[in-house]
Amino acid sequence: MSERPESAGPDPDDTFDDFAELVEEETRRDPDLAVIEAGSRTLRTQGGASRAQVPSRPEDPEVDKALREVEAELATRWGETKLEPSVSRISALMDVLGEPQRSYPSIHITGTNGKTSTARMIETLLGAFELRTGRYTSPHVQSVTERISLDGAPVSAERFIETYEDIKPYVEMVDSRQEYRLSFFEVLTGMAYAAFADAPVDVAVVEVGMGGSWDATNVIDGSVAVVTPIDLDHTDRLGSTPAEIATEKAGIIKRDATVIMAQQPVDAAQVLLKKAVEADATVAREGLEFGVVARQIAVGGQLVTLRGLGGEYPEVYLPLHGAHQAHNAAVALAAVEAFFGVGSQHARPLDVDTVRKAFAAVASPGRLEVVRRSPTVVLDAAHNPSGARAAAEAVGEAFEFTRLIGVVGASGDKNVRGLLEAFEPVFAEVVVTQNSSHRAMDADELAAVAVEVFGEDRVQVEPRLPDALEAAITLAEEEHEFAGGGVLVTGSVITVGEARLLLGRG
Repeated sequence: MSERPESAGPDPDDTFDDFAELVEEETRRDPDLAVIEAGSRTLRTQGGASRAQVPSRPEDPEVDKALREVEAELATRWGETKLEPSVSRISALMDVLGEPQRSYPSIHITGTNGKTSTARMIETLLGAFELRTGRYTSPHVQSVTERISLDGAPVSAERFIETYEDIKPYVEMVDSRQEYRLSFFEVLTGMAYAAFADAPVDVAVVEVGMGGSWDATNVIDGSVAVVTPIDLDHTDRLGSTPAEIATEKAGIIKRDATVIMAQQPVDAAQVLLKKAVEADATVAREGLEFGVVARQIAVGGQLVTLRGLGGEYPEVYLPLHGAHQAHNAAVALAAVEAFFGVGSQHARPLDVDTVRKAFAAVASPGRLEVVRRSPTVVLDAAHNPSGARAAAEAVGEAFEFTRLIGVVGASGDKNVRGLLEAFEPVFAEVVVTQNSSHRAMDADELAAVAVEVFGEDRVQVEPRLPDALEAAITLAEEEHEFAGGGVLVTGSVITVGEARLLLGRG
């Protein structure tokens, strides 16, 4: 089933009379949505084809073997869920490497949801303005090489291997001097910072792994600190309230930086603003200094009007679904404006045609990504309740499914009940499964929770992901009256990545 059919909608210029109404609308986050009649295809064409975002395994057997050896060595280190809250080890590695992270300016991104999509948008905007970019994000969808990007594309397997071999002696030197060896994430962070310096890049776009203060990425001095929406996730490590989590995430705010703050719970916002004052940082808040003025559903995405720090950017085509992605776009635009000094050094907006071209080329694999038709199969990496609510709302808005089947494989350390409850109103049935990760929740355990949320008649258990996909596609096609059936695969980035491979992507 395809996206909603096109029909005429209201003129976005009539949506708001003044900026006060924008603030009120941003607070409600319930814009008057409509389907536009024409224009989106032209805008997409202007953006050009985006470069490969998810690399496949290397075709050269020798390169593939070498990459597997690097992956195996990295796998012997602490995984990303085992943490010792300190930046002492990564600081020691940066020291012996000659502080590569100091050789370029950085935009640092934290938050609970939307970090990777926002980072990709920032990267694409900077590239459109002819800056050489390095992007570091996590986790990866299919290949570990995705985490380190140069010039808008993941580094090649050869470059990934070379970077690892270059820093390996220094990693071993630090290991020998520390109480604990460098973790998987710390080594990857060191690789990214070294690769960016070697390129060299004009600017690095860096997403935190978890939290902020003691995250391994937090050895950079980000001139722009971006905080996407904060919600409850990793509560065992970051805190049980938005305010407690914000306290940790505020650690990326450096002295004299500019803070680009998405809409936040009140208690989280208070923490972030207090930290900004202490650091003598400038703050720009979504819904006040910048925001989404209007948006309309378009073919393959949406048409948005954004208010930035330097003015209004009308009719920007964004090839991503959901209100949350429009808000991510507003945050990304403000971050790039701040990087260029808009709002502080001058008030001139960025070139609107360049901004339009950049956003039209944005891609975010595994974020409401359509990977098959007849029936339509959509992938979304939502792994917590807030992400699931955003995905559920976006699916209902962008697609006309008469019957939506969920395939859910989640990690055992997540709030799976909250995630399932968010999807319950939109899933006719759910097929619970598990991915290959050691963190995956057992399919039977997940099914027990799903039965409590959906009822026994709406839950099917398929421990193997290939079987789960087949079962869901069969259910979506089951009867002629349900010819508008679709499948949403969700619950974990790992589940989405494995489904992507099974369905022929990458």
